[in-house]
Amino acid sequence: MKIVVLDGYTLNPGDNPWTEVEKLGEFTVYDRTPADKIIERAQGAEIVLTNKTPLSRETIAALPQLQFIGVLATGYNVVDLEAATERCIPVSNVPVYGTDAVAEYVMALITNHYRTPVLHADLVSKGEWQKSGDFSFWRAPLHELAGKTIGIVGFGRIGRRVGELAAAFKMKVLAYDTYHGDEPSYHFDWAEVDELFAQSDVVTLHCPQTAENTGMVDRALLSRMKRSAFFVNTARGGLVNEADLAQALNDGVIAGAAVDVVSAEPIKDDNPLLSAANLLITPHIAWAAVEARIRLMETTAENIRAFQAGSPINVVNPSVREKECVQ
Repeated sequence: MKIVVLDGYTLNPGDNPWTEVEKLGEFTVYDRTPADKIIERAQGAEIVLTNKTPLSRETIAALPQLQFIGVLATGYNVVDLEAATERCIPVSNVPVYGTDAVAEYVMALITNHYRTPVLHADLVSKGEWQKSGDFSFWRAPLHELAGKTIGIVGFGRIGRRVGELAAAFKMKVLAYDTYHGDEPSYHFDWAEVDELFAQSDVVTLHCPQTAENTGMVDRALLSRMKRSAFFVNTARGGLVNEADLAQALNDGVIAGAAVDVVSAEPIKDDNPLLSAANLLITPHIAWAAVEARIRLMETTAENIRAFQAGSPINVVNPSVREKECVQ
């Protein structure tokens, strides 16, 4: 089988070999694929792997040999799922690989906000400690996490792991999700979104983006937060009305924010968040720990092997997953 990877660089920039995937067919990998090259590069492939390169209805229709789509991520909104299902093409994602990586990153953003090690290390390098004359020097208030409330929107694997780490810091945990499932071992309370935003000292997003929740974090919701609150988004940039978040930060409606995702990536020069006050922006790297990328690679190989064996796994288009699709 011919296997084509359309955008493999972020998964393997040189430290995460494709060895197990290469064994499974005639293999070609492209670091990045511009929109006008997608069909050309994927032509003749039975298996196409993509991370963020879109596979639209028109693209899928132009690839008659295509039999399987592997998404090199958990989110699969880059694939026209309806079009793939109509062709009986299973689309498999990698549902579990970055739970610890993302949760740890979230806690790093939160602790950096409240304890400001980066700010103060920078001040030392600029000679400010030496000038102060004091053995202990700080330029911004320092706060403990213990006793503060964290609100988690999206209480799946990552959200629950964030809650577990926050609970270890003695934070009170509030959670919102449309599906409750089994409760974790640590104490937490369910809350509706409006209540969660109003009561929390920290709000962090861990939900998928849907048509219903696109732009959900807007002026109205942000205005419910405490003026001392901190907002974190490592989920999807489209969950946030970026102009409203920038305005809330500039007006002091909330104390600060950190985002690892934005609505269009890489970030555009005219994104209003670039000029927002008290905002830390990082380039979509919460997931990218090498250990997480190795797990992602391993599961991708497993997905392909399962498809080739006739029993695809991690299939996200329901009709194919439930074998309702007639070849």
